Amino acid sequence: MDMKTSLAAQSYAQARSAAAKIPEAGATEQNLFGELASSFADTVQNGEQTAKAAMMGQADPHTLVQALAQTELAVETAVTLRNKVVEAYQEILRMPV
Repeated sequence: MDMKTSLAAQSYAQARSAAAKIPEAGATEQNLFGELASSFADTVQNGEQTAKAAMMGQADPHTLVQALAQTELAVETAVTLRNKVVEAYQEILRMPV
């Protein structure tokens, strides 16, 4: 039970630091979106590599759980973002012209 609490706190701290990134002066939204997409892909790839290593006995279970929790958080964030974009698009379609 205590391990879940510390893992949740650690995942929250990582998500908070990732969300608090301030774009540099002159950075465009496209660059920022590209960085976010790259970070998402890196997180998912890291989770896959850790899972493969754990299946071969080269990684400990704690590392596997941590990597999978980070991957789950990244996927949930991406799905939530996608849902918000779809919802906004549907709202625009409902607007009278």
